[in-house]
Amino acid sequence: MDFNVIAAIVADQFDMDVEDLEEDTDLLEDLGCTSVDVVELIVALESATGVSIPDEAVDSIRTIGDIVNYLSEHAED
Repeated sequence: MDFNVIAAIVADQFDMDVEDLEEDTDLLEDLGCTSVDVVELIVALESATGVSIPDEAVDSIRTIGDIVNYLSEHAED
């Protein structure tokens, strides 16, 4: 999965500039996401990519890079 695609989704979800995001941007610490924000982001990512992200995987996702890695590993070719 391409970082730029995921960063654009995150930027849109949090109404910010995509240029402000990096792979090590932390959803909780850097973006101040609440649990509701994370759920909304996961729904947006699942909708945009077609990849399901189960609750147990969400617990291990902290950064945008984590999202990219998870989606890359679980995307169907």
